[in-house]
Amino acid sequence: MFGLSELAILLIVILIVFGAKKLPDLARNAGKAARILKSEAKAMKAQGPPADGPGQPPRTIQGQVDRSGPQGGGTPPADGAPRP
Repeated sequence: MFGLSELAILLIVILIVFGAKKLPDLARNAGKAARILKSEAKAMKAQGPPADGPGQPPRTIQGQVDRSGPQGGGTPPADGAPRP
């Protein structure tokens, strides 16, 4: 993807833009953000799927799929007839 010369130029530009004193702080903050993101992703996986999510199969009404949930709603039937 990148050669050695491109990476060297990129590092020099980063040093010029941010300065050598701010680079450790930037790296530390990036590490903290990555750890927070990783822990949140693990927490979401531990919770499982949402109650109205993929756990329930969608209802089929007159050839149309109703994904609005158990209360109905969604799109009306193609023939315009009212729902029961």
